[in-house]
Formats: sequence, C-alpha cells, structure tokens
Amino acid sequence: MSTAPGLRPADMPSVRPANPNFSSGPCAKRPGWSPDTLSAAVVGRSHRSKPGKAKLKAAIDLTREILGVPDGHRIGIVPGSDTGAFEMVMWSLLGARGVDVFAWESFGKGWVTDVVKQLGLDDVRVLEADYGELPDLSAADPGRDTVFTWNGTTSGVRVPNGDWIAHARTGLTLCDATSAAFAMDLPWDRLDAVTYSWQKVLGGEAAHGVVILSPRAVERLESHTPAWPMPKVFRLTKGGKLIDGIFKGETINTPSMLCVEDYLDALDWAAREGGLKGLIARADRNFQAIDAWVSVTPWAAFLAEDPRVRSTTSVCLKIADPWFTALAGDEQTAAAKALAGALDAEGVAFDIGAYRDAPPGLRLWAGATVETSDLEALFPWLDWAFGELKAGSL
Repeated sequence: MSTAPGLRPADMPSVRPANPNFSSGPCAKRPGWSPDTLSAAVVGRSHRSKPGKAKLKAAIDLTREILGVPDGHRIGIVPGSDTGAFEMVMWSLLGARGVDVFAWESFGKGWVTDVVKQLGLDDVRVLEADYGELPDLSAADPGRDTVFTWNGTTSGVRVPNGDWIAHARTGLTLCDATSAAFAMDLPWDRLDAVTYSWQKVLGGEAAHGVVILSPRAVERLESHTPAWPMPKVFRLTKGGKLIDGIFKGETINTPSMLCVEDYLDALDWAAREGGLKGLIARADRNFQAIDAWVSVTPWAAFLAEDPRVRSTTSVCLKIADPWFTALAGDEQTAAAKALAGALDAEGVAFDIGAYRDAPPGLRLWAGATVETSDLEALFPWLDWAFGELKAGSL
C-alpha cells in the first residue's frame, strides 16, 4: 500500500453529513442539542439538597416510564458508567450458584475474566464464540446464574430475543445492555439485573451507570453474602437489607448534576420522539439504510453474517474486497485504519474504526440520536475512501 501526498478533491462527494459523529461511545448527542439545554442544572448545590434529589428522582421515574420497567423492579443511578454498574451487580449477586457466562466480543470476554480470575468462582461455564457469531444460547441452564451482553458493541452481534431465557428459572440473569437499552425490546420478566450507561443510545454524558434489579435480584442481595470484600461503590445492602435510598436518587457517591441534567434532557427528547417505540424505530431506520447500502456495495459486508443477530446500533462492517482479504493481517489493520483516518481527516465521519480487539473494519453507530440523512450522506464518502485506499492514494 503506497502513500500519495494528497487526496483527489475532484472525486470527492459533494454532500457531507451535517453531523459526522458516528462514534459507538460516547455517541452523538440528540438532534438539536446545545449546551443551553443544561441551563437548569442544579450546579453549586449538594446532590442531597431537595432540588438535587428531585432531579435524580425525576431521572429514575422517566427511565421507568420510557423503558417500561415494571413497578416491582428497582432502578438506581450508580458510578462508573456501564462498566461500574455491571461490575457492581456481578460482585454483589454472584457466588450463590454456578455461573454460565456467554461471550462473543471484547466486553463480554472482559466479564469472563472478572468472573473467573477476579471473583475466582469455581463453578463457571464459559460459552464463547468468535466475533460476528453467537455462542449456543440454548445451553443456558435455568438452575445457574447467567451473565451476558444483550448487544455486542464491538462485534455488531446481539441476541435475537429473550426466548432462550427460561421463565421458570432458579438462577439469575445478569444482562449488560449498554448499547441495547432504548433501542431494543428488553423482556423484563426474563432479566434480573440489567445495566447500561447514558452515553450510548441516548447520547448522554459519560461516567454514570444505571442498575435495574428485579424482585428476585433483591431477594438474592438480601439472602446472599459474597465471599469477597465489597468496595464501597458496589455496596447495595447494609445489615442484610437493600439500601433503598439508592433507588430513590440517593446516590452512593457524588454525581455530576450537569450530566444528570443532560440525561433528563435526553429522556425528555425520547418522550417527544414517541418513547421506546419511537427510539427503536429511529435505530431500525438507520440500520435499514446501512443494510440497503451494504447490499449494493461489493467491498463491504456485515461482520455478523446471520441477519437475525445483527445489531441495529453498533453496526460492524468488514472489508470484503479480494484485494483487501489478500493482505497480511498487519497490512489489513493498517489499511482499515487508513480508511477510517481519511474520513476523519475530511471531517465526514469521526471514530468509526473497528474496536481495537475486533477484526479490521469499520463500526458505525446507528442509534436513535443519529439522523438517517447523515448516514445516507456518508455512504458515498465510504465508497470514495475505499476507492482511494485500493488505488494506493491513502
């Protein structure tokens, strides 16, 4: 692959995306967002003041309303983004039973490491698949706890539904839903501990996570004492009882009230868009636009070959052109980075390279905050950049 001193502007598309932010996290802000939307934030005040607690409680109540979370489930705002939230539920809930961990991408494999090496559980079954595929979900044992990601952000693969999770189960299901919540239907009757972060589908700010617990999860918390020391930021119980205030907006540590205000703004926007159904429809339209482009683009293909398991938010693409597939592994990585880098340099698509542990390719965020028109404007640029890459001009 050679490098030319410059690109060829005459061959460039004439229309650019109005918003070039296609990152898979933090994701694009909602359409029309500006810093002015944060003007009502409770700044310079304690998060435990009446106005501060009211904002946090409103965030929990709106979350329940838009996601359709049953009244019996508890919703809490916790530290550490989705990573902290999911670590919290694993450290708090696991250890009472054997555990099945399903992993098919980077973050799921990270949970395998935590369960096996950090928590040191003995009775663990790890069911793995390569990037672009799902493990055998039918192998889930309803008598064991189940740990999985609903949507593999780094692989573009999601579980097709929750039918593989038994209603009559004695184990708990722990679901990392960070790039699925607000974009995909989550069956609350089959999920016991669900986590996500604000910066994915709603385009909120980072550093905060959400934990949603079923009554069965609360029962486990109050009946099971983990064998390991529990860090303060993970503690959901005191004296064997759930700390109820966490699920009323009394956070474990100090949250950013600017971030809380931004989340409230995103939730209000979601309500105006038609709630969960409206957000799912927006993500589905975006994915359909990508699907239509891939179907007529010989050089691009989905990393997930099975259409039933393709993510509609974090869409992972591989480069299928024979010229590219004939390259050595390190050459493929360099070429894919050059492709993403050229689009970044032109200001038409930021942060769309494949995740560092994933196969070389591209990753387009297609969640609800992305406008379909911006994706449609991007497609000619993708074709242009690949043509330049193959010609040796990048």
